[in-house]
Amino acid sequence: MTKNACEITDAALKNHDDNGFNHIGFGYRERAAYACDPASSRGRLIPEAESPTRTPFQRDRDRIIHSTAFRRLKHKTQVFIAHEGDHYRTRLTHTIEVAQIARGLARALRLDEDLAEAIALVHDFGHTPFGHTGEDLLNKRMADYGGFDHNAQSLRLVTKLEHRYAEFDGLNLSWETLEGLVKHNGPLIGANASEKHESVPQPILDYNSIHDMQLSRFASLEAQCAAIADDIAYNAHDIDDGLRSGLLNLDGLCDVPLTAGLLRIVRDKYPELDVMRTAHELVRRQITIMVEDVIRESVRRLKSYQPQSIEDVRSCDHSLISFSNEMQQDEKRLKSFLFQNLYYHPSVMARRQAADKVLGDLFDFYFANPEKLPDEWARDLQKQPIAVVARRIADFLSGMTDNYAMRDHARLFDPTSKLA
Repeated sequence: MTKNACEITDAALKNHDDNGFNHIGFGYRERAAYACDPASSRGRLIPEAESPTRTPFQRDRDRIIHSTAFRRLKHKTQVFIAHEGDHYRTRLTHTIEVAQIARGLARALRLDEDLAEAIALVHDFGHTPFGHTGEDLLNKRMADYGGFDHNAQSLRLVTKLEHRYAEFDGLNLSWETLEGLVKHNGPLIGANASEKHESVPQPILDYNSIHDMQLSRFASLEAQCAAIADDIAYNAHDIDDGLRSGLLNLDGLCDVPLTAGLLRIVRDKYPELDVMRTAHELVRRQITIMVEDVIRESVRRLKSYQPQSIEDVRSCDHSLISFSNEMQQDEKRLKSFLFQNLYYHPSVMARRQAADKVLGDLFDFYFANPEKLPDEWARDLQKQPIAVVARRIADFLSGMTDNYAMRDHARLFDPTSKLA
């Protein structure tokens, strides 16, 4: 446990005065009573001295940005495989958009912006190459060995698989950032558990046994902001990418309540505007109305529930950061439209099948020949149980970028690649 805010700030001021830092800000600014206070952080699994210039949550954000896993996001699929076009979103650009929206929501509600940003930046670390296709494939191959879940994989990366620091594996992030990573979609056990998990992934249970994440309680409002920012971001930018690809068209969006009204406004105001600028006007307005809806609804819920502390937030039996009922219905209709017309479009499904084969071939090859893994991954595997071998392969493959996976598949299975 860290000291309270006044003690930390006083100590920091003295230290900064001694070092000529007496005019800089420390991040310990005023927040709402229900916000996460970095000065009251539950700390890190492995204790570390406080930074003289950053709050714990600012430090977490910086560690996330400087990690290898963060850099790999730039060549991981969002919807369209990275090599299909330079302007499509990747996991990295999606992550940056989520972080921007999450921070804006946190600012409006007087929460800790740095924590919301850190959780948003780390939320997709565990995604495989080729998007959800890769996750589905690895989950099937790992069915007898604990399965595969991208959220649990994100936790493994930041607590075990990143090897950057001399004194610990992982990034040794603060409890609050890990809580937000694990539970940003809600509790994982108990009456309020998220419907997305029939059972808690084993990697989360393993870590929870040594660092209690309170899996039956809601996460902070900052984590809830990051979660809903994810929905806002991908609903908007998947429309943008779908229009750019030609798989969606503006007329089709006239059948979706959320986009139909916005499109009508844009076309009435700018009747001569070209298709792509019309699309951009639509998307930016969609983000705006969704963000403003979340702020209004969240303020209403906060006034109704009146949490006086972060512990009140965690004890609540429902999320306090939310769309209004009307927007929830509109968002569901939009998602249904995107699934029917974009995510399950025949050309996207054809790419998914190709990606499924690439990653499936790689898993099967390394499972039969674990000694062929790169040296750092093959080390000490000879006498390990088969479940450990399988998990090591899943760790290796899930960390691949799209490009790396395709190159490795060509190296192993395409004889002509050896002649290049």
